[in-house]
Amino acid sequence: MSKLLLIDDEEPIRKVLGLYLRSKGYEVITAADGREGIEAFQQERPPMVLTDIKMPGMDGIEVLKRVKEINAETEVIVITGHGDMDLAVQALQLDASDFVTKPVGNEALSVALKRAEERLEIRRKLKEYTDNLEVMVKEATEELRKAHDFQTNLIQNSIDGIMASEKGGTIVVFNQGMEDLVGYSADEVIGKMPMAGIYPPGVGVTINETLSAEAYGGKNRLVNYESVLISSSGEEIPVRISGAALFEDGEATGVVCFFQDLREIKRLQRELIQSERLSAIGQAVAGMAHYTKNILNGLQGGVYIVNTSLNKNKPDLLPKGWSMVENNVGRISDLVMNMLIYSKEREPDYVICSPNDIAQEVYDLMDETLQARSAKLYDLMKKESKIMLVKDFDLSIDQCSLDPTGIHRCLLNLVTNAIDACALESDEDKDFSIIIRTRKEDDSIRFDVVDNGSGITEEVQEKLFERFFSTKGPKGTGLGLLVTRKIIDEHGGTITFESDAGKGTTFTMHFPCGKKDSNTKAPPG
Repeated sequence: MSKLLLIDDEEPIRKVLGLYLRSKGYEVITAADGREGIEAFQQERPPMVLTDIKMPGMDGIEVLKRVKEINAETEVIVITGHGDMDLAVQALQLDASDFVTKPVGNEALSVALKRAEERLEIRRKLKEYTDNLEVMVKEATEELRKAHDFQTNLIQNSIDGIMASEKGGTIVVFNQGMEDLVGYSADEVIGKMPMAGIYPPGVGVTINETLSAEAYGGKNRLVNYESVLISSSGEEIPVRISGAALFEDGEATGVVCFFQDLREIKRLQRELIQSERLSAIGQAVAGMAHYTKNILNGLQGGVYIVNTSLNKNKPDLLPKGWSMVENNVGRISDLVMNMLIYSKEREPDYVICSPNDIAQEVYDLMDETLQARSAKLYDLMKKESKIMLVKDFDLSIDQCSLDPTGIHRCLLNLVTNAIDACALESDEDKDFSIIIRTRKEDDSIRFDVVDNGSGITEEVQEKLFERFFSTKGPKGTGLGLLVTRKIIDEHGGTITFESDAGKGTTFTMHFPCGKKDSNTKAPPG
């Protein structure tokens, strides 16, 4: 039952209206004047007030004002006489919900009460909605705060370094992991330093170009890209970078990158490689005993033939004996050199040089060797097949920073293997060719060694880079390709091959070009 305060100085009107209002289901509180009505209102706080506008003492307008001061949401209906329209208008201006004129008709009063109740209901629903909205806003704000705190905590306590920049490149996020990684504090870099300032000169541009390409995870993404950062002390720190370009409404807004410190991993890798090499050399002492014995037997045989030629005056035996000595001395030299290279940790000795010049040196050396070898094969075995060395150099390749000694050794090993693959081919009438090719590809130099020799079976391909595995039987050590791959790994390059048994083999080496630092030397002269 809704409460209603009825204020009127005429008792008969109070009784009549009171009876009608109670019949409508209201709990009616009555007051004989304005002051008594205000006291009753303060005590009962009814949501609706029905007051006469003209009363002695405190009139209805004053009652309306006082009620609205106490509770602005109370609905007040004023009762006016026929000549009190100005007062009725004033009451409406003071936020009275309605007015009825004397004598008060039931229908008019019912309409006024209904309008007042509708206003109360609208206000109640609005308050409920507002309260719910405030709760929802508070809950959403709390969820956002929790999410923000969680993300901040996640970023700050990530083991990896996290760095982000705005569109202009200025750093806006720099977590604790980055502080530990490079030695700068967040206060030193956020809003003050560009992200490129954390990279060595030129590396930032390369990373941005790589981010825009497809090579590492797709466009605008970078996945497991290895590079270096520069610490506050100037130290180069190897890192693995993953990141992404950030967009909003199709517009680029910045970049976020994650950095994994690779110093310990690199150190362990070096130790493991060194340990494996030392272990391999230990195993090689026993494993290559047979190979060494073959060399000694060859030397002894050659010496015997030379001595026979000299002692028995048979000069026709001398070239054959001396050739055997030369060949086995060369085998010893190659064995010792390969063992030294494989067992020792070596940093590439970068100089500004021409990749084509390195390939030309190998070509000249092996072409001369090949001609002498072919002549001996023909004399000894009457083998009519020829092995031709072909060069296919990209003349547009400029000079760049490489380690010519290491690359020379790699090319030499591959060309030597190619010659052996052709020599082992059973087809004596076949003309063989070995191509030494150079090409420029993006930021790397490519060297190909292509032969049409015996090729490599699938079974052998799976074992090709295994320790001391050789396709030459007792004539090989298996160190050649291991040494070649070691040198390529030291350069940060790659080696791949394609082969068809009986058709030939192609070995491809890629070497990064343009790595220049304080250790890079100028070309001789």
